[in-house]
Amino acid sequence: MAGGGKKVREEQGVLNAERCSGCGIKLQSEHKDQPGYIPAQAIQKEIVICQRCFRIKNYNESSSITVEQDEFLRLLSQIGGKEALVIHIVDIFDFQGSIISGLQRFVGNNPVLLAVNKIDLLPKVTNWNKVRNWVQKEAKEAGIKVEDIILCSAKQSSGFDRLLDAVAEYRGNRDVYVVGATNVGKSTLINRLIRDYSDLDQELTVSRYPGTTLDMVHIPLDDGHSIIDTPGIMYPSRYSELVSPEDLGAILPDKPLKPAVYQLNEGQSLFFGGFGRFDFIQGERQSFTCFVSGRAPIHRTKLEKADELFETHGGELLSPPARENLHKLPAWTRHEFRIPKNSRLDVFISGLGWIKINGETGAVVAAHAPKGIKVMVRPSLI
Repeated sequence: MAGGGKKVREEQGVLNAERCSGCGIKLQSEHKDQPGYIPAQAIQKEIVICQRCFRIKNYNESSSITVEQDEFLRLLSQIGGKEALVIHIVDIFDFQGSIISGLQRFVGNNPVLLAVNKIDLLPKVTNWNKVRNWVQKEAKEAGIKVEDIILCSAKQSSGFDRLLDAVAEYRGNRDVYVVGATNVGKSTLINRLIRDYSDLDQELTVSRYPGTTLDMVHIPLDDGHSIIDTPGIMYPSRYSELVSPEDLGAILPDKPLKPAVYQLNEGQSLFFGGFGRFDFIQGERQSFTCFVSGRAPIHRTKLEKADELFETHGGELLSPPARENLHKLPAWTRHEFRIPKNSRLDVFISGLGWIKINGETGAVVAAHAPKGIKVMVRPSLI
């Protein structure tokens, strides 16, 4: 009888009782181009993942299937009515791009832990107390009230014990919801939780591609509660959402950043591959420190020649991205900033990195990035 029911379900092409153990989406075997597709014969496996997750895991393929922004917000809004502890994971490399500034209205009065991931990317000589204070001020600026800040690295498993201690301290009789933007390392952290605190064999699908988790994934705990991984919110203002899959690895650093210091005269420009540009327009000769991926080579030129250089050599001398991918990106927008005297500021380009202004005499600078990318001045992180 049970086998017959399964056969009917296969024939209907919809596997209503099953969800992908990798991304949480409801499985179906009818529409190959829609989320949750799985060949009908594959449902007999003990641990079932959709075809999209299978390709990400085994072939490192990208996928254009994502869940709409409204669906993300609908899923998030469910948290406010529940007894929950919320872990908000942000990426220290793209802090302003990955923080969910409207989070408080979704989670209500539930306590929030801010897990700041990818600290392994910052230079080893970093003053971590100053970084923590910086994060606290920036989170407050974004309107987020946090119970605790945990600096961590999912890749190196550092800070993980402290995160678990904080979860134990604040969880009480609650489920734990993990929220964050795409590409901040949510699934990597949760897989550590699964390995350390659950008997389950499943692991969440982990990839560098945006939007890997498509629906809420529930991981049961021994006490009857759950850890719930929510879909990553996709912000089009981040470079990581915009570039082609082959260029994603060029802008996302995978090892500690090597600060590149440039002494510039006014009227000089720096290109970061073909991804962005920084102009020193006016001011006394001074130094600027660039924090970008080592795979986005920096090229110095005169400001008066910068437009022509990009026009003729974008995608070639100024690459990555290659010319064919460069042409798929929106046209660049110019953002000009006046840096006051005796200030400590970064020019931040979401998903690409930042330029620290080291001089104390003031300056007029500009940054160029594709239209829609968040570009701003912020207090210096380092």
